Formats: sequence, C-alpha cells, structure tokens
Amino acid sequence: MRPRLAITLGDINGIGPEVLAKALANPRMWQLCRPLVIGSAEVLEWARRFAPACPEPVAVDSSDAECPEDRIPVLQGDVTVPALRVGSLDPEAGRCAAEWLRLAVDLTVSGKTQGIVTCPLTKEGLQKAGYPYAGHTDMIAALTSSPDYRMCLFAGPMRVVHITAHLPLAEALRQVETDRIVSSVRIANVALARLGFKPGRIAVAGLNPHAGEAGMLGAEEIERIEPAVRRCREEGIVCTGPYPPDTVFRRMREGEFDLVIAMYHDQGHIPMKLIAMDEGVNVTLGIPIVRTSPDHGTAYDIAGKGVAREDSLCAAIELAARMTTVQG
Repeated sequence: MRPRLAITLGDINGIGPEVLAKALANPRMWQLCRPLVIGSAEVLEWARRFAPACPEPVAVDSSDAECPEDRIPVLQGDVTVPALRVGSLDPEAGRCAAEWLRLAVDLTVSGKTQGIVTCPLTKEGLQKAGYPYAGHTDMIAALTSSPDYRMCLFAGPMRVVHITAHLPLAEALRQVETDRIVSSVRIANVALARLGFKPGRIAVAGLNPHAGEAGMLGAEEIERIEPAVRRCREEGIVCTGPYPPDTVFRRMREGEFDLVIAMYHDQGHIPMKLIAMDEGVNVTLGIPIVRTSPDHGTAYDIAGKGVAREDSLCAAIELAARMTTVQG
C-alpha cells in the first residue's frame, strides 16, 4: 500500500507552496504515496497558478477525513494563516510553519501518517516567532525526544552523514571525537538497512588533507577517527577509513561505497551540492520517524516568480516513500 506522507507547506512566503504544487502535478508522486498536505488550502490554491495540472486542494478537518482521489487533502489545524507577503520574512509565517511541523510530527508519531516531508522554512523566521530552534531538524529532534540525531544529504548514489551540522568551524572541529563518529556510523548503518542495503558499505572521511598523511598533517585520524572505525568493524558494521576527503566522495559516486561519514558540514555539503544541487534530499536520522526535505531554503528572491524547481522536493517525497516502505 502507498504510504501516507504528511507534507508540510513550510514558509508560505517562500518557494514551498510553488514547488509543492509543481511536485503534486507530477503523477509519479501519487504513485509513490498518498499525500496529506499540512498547511493552507488557500495558499496551495494560490500556488496552482504555477502548476495548472496540480489537483485542486480541499481543506479537511482531520487526517482520516474522506477526500476525493483527484483532490489534495489539506489539514490546516488550529492555525491562523497570515496574509501572503511573498518574498518577505514574516514571523507569523514562521509560526505557521512551526505549528504545521508540530502537527505533522504528532500525526506521524501516532501512526496516522507514515513519514514527513517538509517544505522549507527559515531559521530566522522560526526564531523571530519565538521558537528556540535552529531549524526543522532541531525542532523535530526535540518533539521526538531524540538527543542523538544527524543531518544527512542523499542524492542518487551519493549519501552523506555529517557528524555535526550547523556549528562554527572551530567548534565543529572540537566535536570530531571517537564516540561521536561511532554513533554517526551506527545511525548511518541503520539508515542503509532501511533502504535495503544489507550490508551497507560505509566510508569514513578523514579530517585533514590526505587524511593526515600518517600524522604529518594532523593527528586526529590516528587518535580519534581510526579507533572509531575499529570499534564499528568490531560490531560487525562494514566500515572503512579514514580516507582522504578530496577523493572519497568521488569514489562513492563511482559505486565503491554506499555512504560517507563527513567530519563537518561543508566537507559533506560542498561535493553534494556541486554534483546534485537540484536533486539533493536532506534526511534526518536518529529519530523514530521518517523525515526528508528538499535540500534548499525558502529562496525569497525568486518566490512568486514561477521559476522555482521542484526536483529536490520530488526526490524527497520519493526517498521518504522508499524509507517507509522498506522500514514497514
């Protein structure tokens, strides 16, 4: 059976409504899942001007309300939607996005939906609305009581799990510790199993140029990363490294590895966005539910112009459907 996915509308003033309308105009999305949009039917109807083939949205009052097959059920919840200010930061839009996310998490934790796909919001909008989170990922982790979670990027044969996410580089480097690397590998191994990789081949990137060059260019590989790899292998995980970070991502793309553990945010993001800028999917791992999102932000500068691409959102929907199907 096609999984029911809760798809949050995100910040209504960004490109989320547009890319969602374009994605749901694609018949393949309906073959993959049964979408339940968490947001505003009125805003999604406004966005249909950019995707006339998108089915008509219909407001529903519960997740299990009846809705015709050729319509999009939209659950607004107990949220007052502000007037559109397309392309502008509005704390009230941030509040809506946060409350829609909260509703989607509640539905998925309770089993009424099988996974979440989130359209983008802004960290600034979230915090100006009074929510103490750096973004979707931190808020979902808090709502699901998940202290050890990871932000990841997936795109075709490219899969990256970062041991840290949004930290200043100096602080991120201090977080390169054996226990954190081991935990990241374990989380990645579970994710690969969900996707049907048994076993999954995990490569661990080094931190320093040439993976430290036997200690001449840094000792972190010898003192912290190699012990983590050994521990994971002792647990039966197919894990190797550390590898020079300037070549390991190419080796993954060519099929040698199924996933790479990156030591900090940009080490993983730069190769992913260079190769798959429009197809990348942000995945949250280490939480008890499936959550994916497009790998881009609200893009206020192009919001309302009809030029936003839906490729990343389509990829996020496809990956979420796959993860829920294999998991189930």
